[in-house]
Formats: sequence, C-alpha cells, structure tokens
Amino acid sequence: MAWEGSTRRQRLPRDWPRIVRRIKRRDKGVCVARYSDGRQCGLPGTDVDHIAPGDDHSDANLQLLCSWHHRRKSAAEGGTAAGLTRVRTARPTPTHPALED
Repeated sequence: MAWEGSTRRQRLPRDWPRIVRRIKRRDKGVCVARYSDGRQCGLPGTDVDHIAPGDDHSDANLQLLCSWHHRRKSAAEGGTAAGLTRVRTARPTPTHPALED
C-alpha cells in the first residue's frame, strides 16, 4: 500500500475531507493534468494532489488528478527524492586485459 510506513496521513489537516470536496468542486470533478500538446486529460478526477510536495494544504497548491496522472507524478517525485539521497561512487575505468602490463 502507498500509505504503508508513511506518516503522510497523520500530517493531513483534520478538515481534509472538506478540502477534498472543495477541490473536486473547484476543478469540476475532472483531472486537470495537461498532456505535452496542451490538451487537458479530462478523465474523472479521483485524487487531490499537492502541486509542490510538502505540507502546504492551501487551495493554490492542490489540484485534482486522475489516478493514472497522480501515480505518474508521485513516482517521478519519489525518483527525484531518491536520487538526491543516493550515494555516488566512482568506479575504476576498466582496461582491456591485453593492455595491462
């Protein structure tokens, strides 16, 4: 499960269900994600997403996404975060056995 091991749910405000309803109403119940050609997705919106990751729960930082776009965005953010903490190690340049002395 996505929530397993996460403290995210505890950090949501108490009135989160009311905020979700307000964002769904504002975005007219459809996914607001845009494709590269500028078209809006338009599938039914199921997930309220934080545009900028963190604990800013203001309406300006929330958007309604379909589950596909939400998973895609979350995976990209997770990959970026993991890359920032990854330890980089320099590997020795391999040489061809025939060139060794």
